[in-house]
Amino acid sequence: MIKNAQVDRKPKVLILTGSANDLSKLEEAFSFLEEMGVEYVKDISSAHRNPEKTITYAKSAKEEGIEVIIAAAGLAANLPGVIAAHTTIPVIGIPLATGPLSGLDALLSIVQMPKGTPVATVGIDGAKNAAILACQILAIKYEEIGEKLKKYKETLKGDPKK
Repeated sequence: MIKNAQVDRKPKVLILTGSANDLSKLEEAFSFLEEMGVEYVKDISSAHRNPEKTITYAKSAKEEGIEVIIAAAGLAANLPGVIAAHTTIPVIGIPLATGPLSGLDALLSIVQMPKGTPVATVGIDGAKNAAILACQILAIKYEEIGEKLKKYKETLKGDPKK
């Protein structure tokens, strides 16, 4: 199911969002993963408009070599939870600042998952932190990612805006 013509190696991270309008909010995640040399694939999959596609992604991700899933959503923000309900792979939710509550509704939706269906959650519009967390999870298994993360974190000492 996962197809990415841009890479020769299998992606380790799957990034999903429910709307094409939200892809621009994820640019920092894409850039950081590229900086770390982590292959990823991205797609649009709405938990509401196309739940079958979303569930298929969640169920097939592990056999496709995906090791972490990042799911970005605004408003009711069901995408991360739907994915987490159908996989044992770590899911990181990014609440997006959309609608009249500027992402607070999405944040509360993602962090209030029922017992047994956890979603790690970053701050509102926290795409870069989601990518960093994904890399930290991968660094448990891949030493080269861990080394790159160490170097990146050293740069934070001089520029906290990074």
